[in-house]
Amino acid sequence: MNLLPVNNNDLNSDRPLLDATRRYFFSQCGIGLGAMALSALSLRESAGTSPATVNPLAEKPGHYPGRAKSVIFLFMAGGPSQLEMFSHKPKLAELDGESPPPHILEGKRFAFLKGEEKMLGPRRKFSRHGESSTWLSDLLPHHRQIVDDICILQGVQTDIFNHGPAKIFLNTGSPQMGRPSMGSWLTYGIGSTANDLPGFVVLQSGPRGPRNGAQLWSSGFLPTTYQGVAFRKGKTPILNLEPPVGIGRDAQGQFISALHDMNAMHFDRVGDAEILTRIAAYEMAYRMQTSAPELMNIENETQATLDAYAVEKAKPSFGANCLLARRLVERGVRFVQLYHTTWDHHGGKEDINTDLPIRCQQIDQPIAALIKDLKQRGLLDQTLVVWGGEFGRTPMGEVRSTIGRDHHIEAYTMWMAGAGIRPGMTYGRTDELGMGVEEGVVHVHDLQATILHCLGLDHTKLTYRFQGREFRLTDVHGRVVDEILA
Repeated sequence: MNLLPVNNNDLNSDRPLLDATRRYFFSQCGIGLGAMALSALSLRESAGTSPATVNPLAEKPGHYPGRAKSVIFLFMAGGPSQLEMFSHKPKLAELDGESPPPHILEGKRFAFLKGEEKMLGPRRKFSRHGESSTWLSDLLPHHRQIVDDICILQGVQTDIFNHGPAKIFLNTGSPQMGRPSMGSWLTYGIGSTANDLPGFVVLQSGPRGPRNGAQLWSSGFLPTTYQGVAFRKGKTPILNLEPPVGIGRDAQGQFISALHDMNAMHFDRVGDAEILTRIAAYEMAYRMQTSAPELMNIENETQATLDAYAVEKAKPSFGANCLLARRLVERGVRFVQLYHTTWDHHGGKEDINTDLPIRCQQIDQPIAALIKDLKQRGLLDQTLVVWGGEFGRTPMGEVRSTIGRDHHIEAYTMWMAGAGIRPGMTYGRTDELGMGVEEGVVHVHDLQATILHCLGLDHTKLTYRFQGREFRLTDVHGRVVDEILA
């Protein structure tokens, strides 16, 4: 059986068939891997629709009707201390400065603790708020206004205690690079309703970007059309988006149209799915020349709105990103992820007493404004908001020049709000020292499964075949946390 295609030119040529390149084999062979990988697209083409004319980000139905249409994920990179924010532990306060009970350290792993550390009582005052009578610390005064709108998860657990792999794990379901992120899975599964903006947008604030950077919003082995698009600060969110000087809108439209036709011809010849991504990227960039400047111009918001989000005009901030997140979901963007960095409070330069209050002040008012704004506009009923980091902080302090805590993976706090989630609820309970979960464990895979569920996706059925097996966001784990669903 001849694996290499034979044509008259080949037969009349002095060039041996063995000289054919690998690229020629994979692209032209009638039973090549490209043809096999694109069998689904071929079916669509046989039904009368060319794959090159299909928008890969077009809205698609889920496995069942979902309550949520969009997600805003507020990612506090570095591991915020639940013991100074959400987890009220009077017993831990009583044991401040004492040696830990030996049994709580048996079989445990930590990033920096060496066994000499003492118990560290909470450094903030706690009080109850809202009709739900929820405990909050004095670091979050604005959260008191939204505490009856959110569901606090006290028993979150993860598997990874180092920052980079833990961030990747929360985003992709694996601590190793190369897997698709949550936003990529969502846009792959149900597309996006935004026609002139990406389906998955990333916004960053803080002194630096998060560890592992673009790996956190990578599409992994999914087509790259599903990867997150990181917007830059200011009125120009994407470099080189504006047309060259002297090129009008009509002329550029003709160029994009011609480029589409050429790429479509190339796709028909070689069958590479990434060509579809290229087509979609050029056409999206063309549409974004109009939509992106309008989106980023938050100065057309009322002064009352800007004040509510603590936004200063022409000054990038977490508050400005929260306002942009609302504007993005208004325009149909499926997944918006906000990274706010420098929550790694071990002690030293970044400690619990001095730096944590700064971080909380930066996020507290804007987050409360976001929840209230979404609610007032009727968007909270269709938007799922998630807050949290890659892990939490230990009840033991670290031996450093100032006060801090080590990474803790067995019991930390996140919260969810909006579409499909019961408001004014605290789910889960940790022990009196905040060391372990006594009731209501929510593993990272459970969180991922629940987020997908709220958008109408069954985490066990949202799969993609790669390297001979079916992959999914939750790997082979995870359960939907039905107890917190409205």
